[in-house]
Amino acid sequence: MRTDLIRKTALTAAGLAFTGGAIAGPITAAYAAEAKPTSQTQSDRKPSGERQLGVRYEAQPNFYYCGPAATRNALSVQGKNINVDAMAKEMGTTEAGTNSINDITPVLNKETGKNDAYRSVEISSPDADAKQTDKLRADIVRTVDDGRAVVANIAGTSTDTDGTTHSYEGGHYISVVGYRDNGQIVKIADSANPNTASYWISVEHLADWIATRGYATS
Repeated sequence: MRTDLIRKTALTAAGLAFTGGAIAGPITAAYAAEAKPTSQTQSDRKPSGERQLGVRYEAQPNFYYCGPAATRNALSVQGKNINVDAMAKEMGTTEAGTNSINDITPVLNKETGKNDAYRSVEISSPDADAKQTDKLRADIVRTVDDGRAVVANIAGTSTDTDGTTHSYEGGHYISVVGYRDNGQIVKIADSANPNTASYWISVEHLADWIATRGYATS
């Protein structure tokens, strides 16, 4: 697998609103607009065809820490509480963001305590096809059933099941912490804004959001 997943989108300038705006120019990292740190507990329930992991949510402390913050939120479902600054150093995160999912997967493995707990999966095409979407759904269900969260590198605009639009034209990282309808709908923990810390999205929309980038899964 390549060490740099395809990065075709431009990064928005620091301080821009989540919905986009002027483009700073093409670079190879992803981040979201600045959000104040906060914490939030999300419940765990397991009806038929659905599972949600308990997340000790924290928002990212600055505009370029979405990679470390998404990883911290993902690892919190395992009961771990890792400092985001320490993870940022391990990932090589700078004000340009975290370069690719391949910089996050080794940290997930290290903190999980298994070298093969996570692997990187790429969706290299501009839009996810049915096979890639089905694989993403299966990966999410398996990983969540194992008690772990998926971390995804996304770019562009998508709409959740409540009709709310989430736009990260410069790129972003999120955690996938649950599913329902046997994985057709998935739950997102989003570090960018504590006001939209959690939402549901169809797996088809998520796959297209990940397209040209990748995700870390069991």
